[in-house]
Amino acid sequence: MKKKHSLYTFLASCTLLLFFGCTESPKDTVPWLALFDGETLNGWHQKGGAAKYTVREGSIVGSTVHDTPNSFLTTDAAYDDFILELQVKGDSTCNSGIQIRSNSFPYYRNGVVHGYQVEIDPSKRAWSGGIYEEQSRGWLYPLADDITAQKAFKQNDWNHYRIEAIGDTLKTWVNGTPTAHLIDEKTGSGFICLQVHSISGEQEDGREILWKDIRILTDSLDLYAQNTPLEPVATKNKLTINEANNGWQLLWDGSTARGWRGAKLDTFPEHGWKMENGELIVLSSGGAESAAGGDIVTEESYGDFELLVDFKLTPGANSGIKYYVDTEMNKGEGSAIGLEYQILDDALHPDAKLGNHEGSRTVSSLYDLIRAAPEKPIKAIGEWNTAYILSRDKHVEHWLNGMKVLEYERGSNAFRNLVAKSKYKVWPDFGELEKGPILLQDHGDEVSFKNIKIRPLENTK
Repeated sequence: MKKKHSLYTFLASCTLLLFFGCTESPKDTVPWLALFDGETLNGWHQKGGAAKYTVREGSIVGSTVHDTPNSFLTTDAAYDDFILELQVKGDSTCNSGIQIRSNSFPYYRNGVVHGYQVEIDPSKRAWSGGIYEEQSRGWLYPLADDITAQKAFKQNDWNHYRIEAIGDTLKTWVNGTPTAHLIDEKTGSGFICLQVHSISGEQEDGREILWKDIRILTDSLDLYAQNTPLEPVATKNKLTINEANNGWQLLWDGSTARGWRGAKLDTFPEHGWKMENGELIVLSSGGAESAAGGDIVTEESYGDFELLVDFKLTPGANSGIKYYVDTEMNKGEGSAIGLEYQILDDALHPDAKLGNHEGSRTVSSLYDLIRAAPEKPIKAIGEWNTAYILSRDKHVEHWLNGMKVLEYERGSNAFRNLVAKSKYKVWPDFGELEKGPILLQDHGDEVSFKNIKIRPLENTK
C-alpha cells in the first residue's frame, strides 16, 4: 500500500507542476534584456557635457555640473524597434529626459546628440512623458491639454516609464498612465540616453537624477505591445509647435493641389503627378525633362526664405527643387528656369558625371554650377532625405540631412563667372530675381516629396 500511495503522490505532484507551469503569468516569461547590471556602467558611454554619472545602491546617478551643456549617458548599442521600461527619480528642480532613437554625427552640429526625448519634467508645467525632439524640431507631443497625464509623475519618488517605439509609432506611459501617442517617420534607429540637463549656475551643482531597473525588449514586440486610449498625433505634413511659432508655413497640405500649379499652366497638371499617403509624387514617364505632367510651382513668390523638403529617390531617378524661378523665361520644351537644388541618384544616373563644372550635377549640388561636398550624408535609395535651402541677403546655402554642403553669393562676380561657363549662360541675369516661386521638377523619374515647408524672411539690407 505504501508503494501505491507513493505513486499517487508522485502523479498528483506532476499534475500540480503541469497546472502551475501552464498557468504561469505571461509577464514572467517576457524576454527582457537588462541594459543596466546594477553595479557598473558597462554597455554605456558618455556624450555631450561633463555631468557626473556614477552607480550607487543599484541605481545610475546623474549629477549636475555647471558650465557644461546637456550630458547624455548613452548605450553602446543602437536600437530600432523596442519596448523600454525603467524607473526614474530626480530632484524636483531638475529637468531631464530619456533619449530614444537618438544619434550623434560629426556633420550634424559638431556631433551633438539629437533625437526623440521622452520628457522628465518635475516642474509645474508637468509634461513628463511628453515627446520632445532634442536639437531638432522641439516639442512633438506636449501635454498642455492632458490634465490626467500631467498628474502621473510623482515628485521625489520613483516613477515607472514605459516607452514603445515600433515602426513609426511612439507610445509612452508614466506610472501606468498613457502620456503620448505619436506617429512620426523621421528617425527609425538610434541609441538610448539618460540625460542630465545643463544648469544655470554653480548653486545648482550636484543635483541628482536616478535611474534603475532599465530593461529592453526587442523580439516579438507584437505580443507585448500595449494599446493606448490616446488618439495618435501624426507629424507628416504638419507644422510643429516651434515651427508655427517661428513663422514657418506649409507649402503643401498633404492631400490637395492648393497653392500649386503647373509651371507652364494655369492649373495643376492633370497627369504625371499623384498625391498618395501624404506624399506628392512625380511619376515615371521615361526620363525626359518636363515632358509628362511637367514641373509644378507655388502660386506665391518668395524673396528671402528658408525651405525644408523631404524627398525620396527611386533607383536611377532625377529631379530637383528650384527657387527664384522665372516661369516666363522658357516657354518651349524642358524645365522652367531657376536655381536648382539637384535631386539625383548619383550612382546610377549618368547626369552625375556630366556638367560644365565637375560634380555640379550630383545630389544637393547647385545644378551645373557648384558641386556639393563629396562627403555629403545621402541616405540609401528608397529612404527619406531632408533638403534645406537658406537664402538671405543674396547669401545661399544648401544643406542635406543636417549638413551644409555648399554656399554662395547670388549676383557676385564669382557666381556670374560660374553662370558664364554653364548651360545657363543663354538666360539673361540668370538666378538674380528678387522674388520667384518654388518649383518641384518633373524629369520623367519617380521621386516623392513630403513635409514641404517655408519660412519667409525679411531682407535685412
